[in-house]
Amino acid sequence: MMLARLRALHPGSSVPRILFYAVCLRLARFALRVFFRVRWIDSDAVPASGPLLIVANHQSYLDPPLVSTGILHRHIDFIARAGLFRNRLFGWLIGTLNSIPITEQGGDTAAMKEALRRLATGRAVLLFPEGSRTRDGAMTPFKRGVAVLVKRAKCPVLPVAIEGAYDAWPRGRAAPRLFGCRAAVRYGDPIPHAELMAEGSDAALRWLEREIDAMRLELRTEIRRWTNGRCPAPGPADASAFGETLDETNPDVE
Repeated sequence: MMLARLRALHPGSSVPRILFYAVCLRLARFALRVFFRVRWIDSDAVPASGPLLIVANHQSYLDPPLVSTGILHRHIDFIARAGLFRNRLFGWLIGTLNSIPITEQGGDTAAMKEALRRLATGRAVLLFPEGSRTRDGAMTPFKRGVAVLVKRAKCPVLPVAIEGAYDAWPRGRAAPRLFGCRAAVRYGDPIPHAELMAEGSDAALRWLEREIDAMRLELRTEIRRWTNGRCPAPGPADASAFGETLDETNPDVE
């Protein structure tokens, strides 16, 4: 019975690999809580089984562990830039932790086929449709090639918002700022594939953009409440390119 529960965490994986992921997951979760006081909100919205495409905004190198460490009831596969695999040791690590390399230019047919194969086995795959980390904390439009994967996956899509990670480790900084920043992750409700694609691929991407950025802005307000306005720092990320605005009408500390 215990073995069956272990295998259900990541269908098709060996038990040693599942255990290795589980150990790394808990170590990373502990570190994120200590250094960034991370909060994971509504992680129970993540289905415990079945194929699932997880779509999140991309603020920093912290994003993959931030999203995955909030999900303890199943293991996640990641789509990661091929450049991250160039270092032999780090490449082995992220490969063992279920990462799929994709070329920096995108449009990687082999990576897409591998992601679809893993979804077909009942796994959850995480991707960042912006294609690269934000330069200022604000979201950028999703790459249109992502719509092909969403369409062909034929599975629910889970929108996820990350906030605070840019301030903790902005693009161009060699190492994260420890202890001085707060980060949070909010998991939305899974969107059925047919509902998401009802008005076509472009409309599906716009829906995901708006949904994720609205959640991000809510998190931004909440983090400022938790920190009495100390962080995140004001900047371009306070506004959305998708029609939302930051609501700070109630700045009370939680």
